[in-house]
Amino acid sequence: MDKDYRLSRRAYIIGGAVFGVVILFIVRLFVLQIVNDDYKKNADSNAFLRQIQYPSRGVIYDRNERLLVFNQPAYDILVVMKEMTSLDTVDLCETLKLTPEFVRRRLHDLKDRKLNPGYSPYTNQVFLTQLSVEDCGIFQEKLFKFPGFYIQRRTIRQYNYNVGAHILGDIGEVSKSEIDADDYYQGGDFIGKLGVERFYEKQLRGEKGVTVLLRDAYGRVQGNYMGGKFDKPPVAGKNLTLSIDIELQQLGERLLEGKIGSIVAIEPSTGEVLCLVSSPSYDPHLMIGRERGKNHLKMSRDPWKPLLNRAIMGTYPPGSTFKTTQALTYLQEGIITASTSYSCVGGFSYRGLHVGCHSHSSPLSLLPAIATSCNGYFCWGLYHMIGARQKYGSVQTAMNTWRDYMVSMGFGYQLGIDLPGEKRGMIPNAQFYDKVYRRSWNGLTVISIAIGQGEVTATPLQIANLGATIANRGYYITPHVVKGIEGEVLDSIYTTPHYTKVEKAHYEEVVQGMRNAVLEGTCRLANIPELEICGKTGTAQNQGKDHSAFMGFAPMNNPQIAIAVYVENGGWGATYGVPIGRLMIEKYLTGKLTEEDEILATDIQNRRIDYGIQER
Repeated sequence: MDKDYRLSRRAYIIGGAVFGVVILFIVRLFVLQIVNDDYKKNADSNAFLRQIQYPSRGVIYDRNERLLVFNQPAYDILVVMKEMTSLDTVDLCETLKLTPEFVRRRLHDLKDRKLNPGYSPYTNQVFLTQLSVEDCGIFQEKLFKFPGFYIQRRTIRQYNYNVGAHILGDIGEVSKSEIDADDYYQGGDFIGKLGVERFYEKQLRGEKGVTVLLRDAYGRVQGNYMGGKFDKPPVAGKNLTLSIDIELQQLGERLLEGKIGSIVAIEPSTGEVLCLVSSPSYDPHLMIGRERGKNHLKMSRDPWKPLLNRAIMGTYPPGSTFKTTQALTYLQEGIITASTSYSCVGGFSYRGLHVGCHSHSSPLSLLPAIATSCNGYFCWGLYHMIGARQKYGSVQTAMNTWRDYMVSMGFGYQLGIDLPGEKRGMIPNAQFYDKVYRRSWNGLTVISIAIGQGEVTATPLQIANLGATIANRGYYITPHVVKGIEGEVLDSIYTTPHYTKVEKAHYEEVVQGMRNAVLEGTCRLANIPELEICGKTGTAQNQGKDHSAFMGFAPMNNPQIAIAVYVENGGWGATYGVPIGRLMIEKYLTGKLTEEDEILATDIQNRRIDYGIQER
């Protein structure tokens, strides 16, 4: 009985062991054949050669159908390591104008799975990118000397104009993180890095194709596999039409030569950005071809920061352009009416606090206060609003009410422009001041925000959007630089109006004040009678010389352009902001500059501001 039991137990143990081995074999086969495709790749690569066919990237036009960005042929050199039976490094270097050190390092890096996660010795690896037609032709003649090397055609970007770099952006080789984030890409592919090239990458890139070629036993290509049955043609990317007027963009970049600043112009009725200038800028041709990396590194170290898109990334005190938001808030909240007058003798003075102002008549009501850019008027208005506890109950409630008006006008948060990197600026709220002043503050403590100073900051885009909102009498459409996408409808966020908390009737008062500023106030240099320009200067205080700003629109009753000009350390708003605004509006609305204004444009172009930065 014991013997039978032992035999039975032994049979179970042996059977279990055999079963376990069988399971292990099954799991291993599953891993090899299903989970891990290395063996399949190796087998396939012996019989097939898959060549990726890259699509043409979508081209880019301006609003008047002028071609801005197009494609030109370029070539990549690929290598299959398993087929590289020998390599004449000296001949390869002479043919491609490379150094032996580069070739050795490049081949080593391709085999490093940390640097090249998709590496396989049986598949194509990108050895060199963006060869010109001429260089590729020389290599093609010697290709038989370099077994395992192949040529692959693709395209690179080319530009018809040397302006608009911050809008257009550029393309560059994908990083490991970009490959991990989207399985469309593999090592050696190119992707939009900045501007619309980045924001609209999926529309512009198209869809890759593939050609499957059959090899013989010696690895020689015999032609298309099954007559091309499994080939897939590439699908070209979609073309973009920008809202930018490239001639207006050219004028803006010309006027800001030798200066740090920005110009943003918007079509109020659509939110379409007509120009978006950031200075200093750079020639977009510097960011194409094999010199891109070197040029990008050089500009990233440039103390003038040409890569920084100040139009959407620069945050500045809006200065007196911000007084229009205060007027609208005070009117809507009943703090003032258009006929309310305040005294301003040298500025705002109360309980030992003084905010200076320039010479003008006093007392004065709202419209002349806007026209003359009176500091005292808007400081009194804010003091009465923040200090009006009988209406709001507490300074915190009054402050947050003020904040809500500013946010409704497009400040304090990103507007949502279709460009990467937009900053939000700063609109303080009660919680901010409670933390800073430990709840011990009042209307006098924060009085400088009434004139666009203190803690308030905004981007030039937000200031231009304010001009568009006033031009529309109370609403704006999210600013955008793309007017149309081939075969697609624009996202609804670029067509939906955003209404502020202020009634239209109050905007009419502010519009008239801005018109008066051009006719008889601080913006007189902007006056072109037939264009009915409305404007508001800004002189924003700074640790050094003040910044010069202008915000306006035209025509008064049929607005077609709203604009913001911001010149760092430019001094009074009338020094740079107003004349630049005038020239840009005139150019857009009439298509040209008068002979007199062409002289003015040349004068402004030739002026240089000393920033204490070494010349570029």
